[in-house]
Amino acid sequence: MKNQISWQQILLECKTNIQTAIKPCLKTLREPLPNLGVGAGGDLMKPVDLAAETAIVQTLKKRSISFTLVSEESGIKEYGATPKECYLCVDPIDGTTNLMHGLPFYASSIAVSSKPDLASVYAGMVVDLAHDVAYSAFEGKGAFRNGEKIETSKTQSLDECVIGVDFNAYKAKVSMSVVAALIENIKHTRHFGANALEICYVAEGLTDGFIDLRGRIRTTDVAAGFLIVKEAGGIVTTPDNKFLNVKLDPAQKLSFIASGNMRMHQKIVSLVKP
Repeated sequence: MKNQISWQQILLECKTNIQTAIKPCLKTLREPLPNLGVGAGGDLMKPVDLAAETAIVQTLKKRSISFTLVSEESGIKEYGATPKECYLCVDPIDGTTNLMHGLPFYASSIAVSSKPDLASVYAGMVVDLAHDVAYSAFEGKGAFRNGEKIETSKTQSLDECVIGVDFNAYKAKVSMSVVAALIENIKHTRHFGANALEICYVAEGLTDGFIDLRGRIRTTDVAAGFLIVKEAGGIVTTPDNKFLNVKLDPAQKLSFIASGNMRMHQKIVSLVKP
């Protein structure tokens, strides 16, 4: 499947179709919304989430591609005669809360994998829907922003770096001693509210790393971003600096550290050690 399908073109088609599909939803954000229940990832579904997911699914179905959908909204569904030939791991809208409040930082994340695990992802795209920017990566071919190759930051100083940190610990537990260590040693921390897109900022070198230690982020949010940052020259590991591989499932959650370079990664890991 890797060589038989032009995923670059298909992912770009998904981007265009998502943008078209969500336009009507963007005009009615302040109006009362229907109760669509809870998605497979555990959050309340919004019409904009389902519109984006439908656009992705229909794009592949029109090309008669068999696939297994792993979605934060609809869960795991099989399409076509040979659905296990590839897995499509998607978060139709990452940063839905931002979108609903009119904050221009939200994205769609799409990852393509040969097996239902994170390590098998070989193509991915994260679409910054507010600014019409597409981050993409293809195994062994590098990472790109709107078709132009990108690379991670070479910054190695904690005084000079900008690090994204998700401290949103609502209904979760985090070590306050680790939080204190990060705040006290990293001069510039940021969080914008859509982790898939923030990981791509690491890939582009806009930030120097991103940390999520809550054990709450889903693989659907980060599967594409991980490939993009790695293909851009970055590093992604568990908080204890081990190889990161988990199953692709909307219920699967994880913690991670993504860094622009190995020296920066080592410094961050040293701060989060118990």
